[in-house]
Amino acid sequence: MNTLTKLALLLLLFTSSCKSEKETKSFSSKLDSLYALHPDFSGVVLVAERGKPIYHKAFGYKNFETKSPIDTATIFELASVSKQFTGVLIMMLKEEGKLNYDDLLEKYVPGLPYPGITLRHLLNHTSGLPDYFPLMSEHWDKSKVADNEDVIAYLKQFQPAKSFEPGEKYEYSNTGYIMLGSVVEKVSGKEFVEFAHERIFTPVRMTTTDIRTAEQKAALPNFALGHMYVKEKQRYVRADSFPASNYTIWVGGRKGPGRISSTTTDLLKWDRALYTEDLVKKESLEEAFSPARLKNDSLHYYGFGWELRTHPTLGKVVWHGGDNPGYKSAIVRYINVDKTVIMLHNNVKGDFYDILGGIDTLIGK
Repeated sequence: MNTLTKLALLLLLFTSSCKSEKETKSFSSKLDSLYALHPDFSGVVLVAERGKPIYHKAFGYKNFETKSPIDTATIFELASVSKQFTGVLIMMLKEEGKLNYDDLLEKYVPGLPYPGITLRHLLNHTSGLPDYFPLMSEHWDKSKVADNEDVIAYLKQFQPAKSFEPGEKYEYSNTGYIMLGSVVEKVSGKEFVEFAHERIFTPVRMTTTDIRTAEQKAALPNFALGHMYVKEKQRYVRADSFPASNYTIWVGGRKGPGRISSTTTDLLKWDRALYTEDLVKKESLEEAFSPARLKNDSLHYYGFGWELRTHPTLGKVVWHGGDNPGYKSAIVRYINVDKTVIMLHNNVKGDFYDILGGIDTLIGK
C-alpha cells in the first residue's frame, strides 16, 4: 500500500469518526430534549449501538425523602423483564437434552388439575392456567412469605378454573412462569437463584444482578426504592408504604416470573451475550424470538419471555417491560441493526411508555 493510499484511508476513517461523533451528539441532544418534557422522570436510561453506549444518564432520586440521587450504577427492580432469564434457563436445559418444549407440565409438576399443558405453552403464555394472585390473596396467611411450592399447593387444593384450553389463546400468565421456575429446579437439581447465578449471572459477569430478599435489598446503599405520586400530598411516596403493595412481600418467594434486580450496565452485558452463543445456540434464540402458534393456526407475537414486533425502519424488535409497585422497566433490542434501549424507572406516574415511544421514534430516524 503506497503512502497516498494510506493517507486516503486515514482521511476516510477520520471523516467517518467525526460524522459518527456528530450524529451521537445530535442524538443525545434530542434525547435530552425528550427527557426535558418529563422533568419528574426518575431512573436510568441507556441507549447503545453495537454494544457501545451512546447515551447513558441518570435522573431523580433513589429515595425521594432523603433526596439521595440516582447514578448510572443504581440497582432497580426488573419485575417481568426477569421472564427472559427464566426462558433462557429452560432453553439451556433443552439443549442439554434434559427436557423438551413439548413435554407436559405434569411430568415435572405432578398433581395439578390442569392436564395438557406443555412447557411451550408456559413459555409463550398460551397455557390457560388461572392467575395465582386472587387465590393467594384470598387464602394465604399474609404474615408468611409464599414461594413456588406454596402457590402450587394452593392450586392443587382450591383448583380454580382454567381460563381456556391449552393453546387456544394468549393470556399473559405469571402462574406459567412460576411453573417454569419450578421446572428449572426439578430438572437442574439446583435451587433457582443458585442456578441462575451459575449459568447466567456469573458467566456474563453481571456483578450487580441477583434475585434478592427484602432484607438484602434494604442493605444495599445503591438500591432505588419504588415510589408513587400521591396527588393529595403533591409528592412522591414510597410504594411499600401502601397496603396494596404488600403482595410483593407475602409472595416474595416466587422464582421465575420476576424478582430479579439489576442495573442498566449489567443488562447491556446480557444484551451482548445474546448476540453470541455463549449461553445458548443461535437456533435456540431464533425459536425464542418466534411468535406463538395457536390451535387455530393464528400467531401471537410473544416468544419465550420476549414481546415481538417489527419496527418500520429498523426491522425485528424483541423486547419486554416490567411493572412492580413504584417501578417500571424495559429492555428493547433492535436485533437487525444491533441497537439497544434499556430504561429503569422508580417513580411511576404514567409517562414511562410515552418516553420509550419517543426514543423508539428517535432511534429509527
